[in-house]
Amino acid sequence: MAKFNRKRKKASIGISTASLPDIVFMLLFFFMVATTMREVELKIELRNSDLPQATEIKKLEKKSLVSFIYVGKPKPNYQRLYGTEPRIQLNASFAEVSDIYEFILAERAKTDEAVVPLMTTSLKVHQDTKMGIVTDIKQELRKASALKINYSARKKI
Repeated sequence: MAKFNRKRKKASIGISTASLPDIVFMLLFFFMVATTMREVELKIELRNSDLPQATEIKKLEKKSLVSFIYVGKPKPNYQRLYGTEPRIQLNASFAEVSDIYEFILAERAKTDEAVVPLMTTSLKVHQDTKMGIVTDIKQELRKASALKINYSARKKI
């Protein structure tokens, strides 16, 4: 007599999950290193396409030595409070022209005295902003002896 063997299902080999935590931590570490956090939330409407065009552009070397002054029309959610005229933003808050002097002094106090002469003030100004407010800012920077000024621009195509 012949024996009939039942066909048994072959057990599928499972995928080893032993290295899964290593992969997860490797991805987490990669994104922690590769991601940069935005330092300042812009309260004004200013995109790269809103910057004036320039033919000669030079990239800033050390961004840690750069203080940014933003000028432009407030975003729609701030227009009810601040209006639609161009405003100055220093770090995370709106400011007046007279606040620039204290801003520069505070930025200098944060850095080492040896690198204070290397500090640069970068003006990021919306291309539709009138030149009068920029002139007022430059006068205040002169009073604070912040004579190294950079104008942010986009490359002319």
